[in-house]
Amino acid sequence: MDDWLSAAGPAILVTVAIVEGSGPRECGAHMLVDATRVVDTIGGGHLEQRAIETARAMLADGRQRRIERYALGPSLGQCCGGVVHLSFELLDQAHAALLGRRRQDDSWRVVAIDGAPESALFDGDGRWLAGARPPVFARDRGAYLMQEPDGRRWLVDPVFAPRAHLVLFGAGHVGTAIVRALAHLPCTVTWVDQRDDMFPPCVPANVTVEASDVPEALVAAAPGNASYLVMTHSHALDQRLTEAIMARPDVGWFGLIGSKTKRRQFEHRLRARGVDAARIDTMVCPIGLAGITNKAPAVIAASVCAQLLTVWEAMQRTPPALMLPSAAITERV
Repeated sequence: MDDWLSAAGPAILVTVAIVEGSGPRECGAHMLVDATRVVDTIGGGHLEQRAIETARAMLADGRQRRIERYALGPSLGQCCGGVVHLSFELLDQAHAALLGRRRQDDSWRVVAIDGAPESALFDGDGRWLAGARPPVFARDRGAYLMQEPDGRRWLVDPVFAPRAHLVLFGAGHVGTAIVRALAHLPCTVTWVDQRDDMFPPCVPANVTVEASDVPEALVAAAPGNASYLVMTHSHALDQRLTEAIMARPDVGWFGLIGSKTKRRQFEHRLRARGVDAARIDTMVCPIGLAGITNKAPAVIAASVCAQLLTVWEAMQRTPPALMLPSAAITERV
């Protein structure tokens, strides 16, 4: 997304518009292609190579929009067996700039594939923000291609803000490895430690650093349904943070680094403070995937991030409500 929004010169945005059967990427996956770079992926292999060639041919001949159908069979050297429809569009710099200002908000792009190169932006509730006035579209699904009675096709493409938010307490070796592992994943991170000198000079774009003498205050300040990871330098601080997290009724997920022995100690203290047993059971400790015993920070980070991705996919928010459907529009699926 950052590369998309900051593209300085002409670039083609490639979007997976339709997947029939099996495909290497889902509808809505993007790839940005300019004269020298390729950012992100629509699945790799011969499909992606053909898409890059098409995109660069468009940059050369000035064509602004097109859609292509690819059968993922022997001709492409791929055995997925499905069919993928890719949308190609010259990147609209004005819309990209507006999306850049809306990084923390949901948006919808509606792009004409046929006819005049029209496009529009809407907010997450379907309110028009900029561009043309396209037909009414549905917001109860992800990216798709809709078709008007006259045959004109429009790409409907959601640009959602990250759904998952992690509050990570601890800037030690494991915390630092986790931040690195999450750098390019669809989430935002609040990284908390009492020791300001523990943070690296540069952090990923999706990370906010909070050096606080009262880390517990960051529990209260977190958004609803956030995830929490506690791995500080102090067991006493871990205990205080755990109690603060347990006091919130809207915790999405909570993990505490430590052994089974540490878990038993914390359970005992939480029960002594009147925390409900069912609430205590939601605490994940030890953290990480079962079967991975290596304690190297990078290995723990990989295991915990895989665990978080599983949790976040299960928690994924239901798409927005349907936006005033129109009988004049048919959807191609």
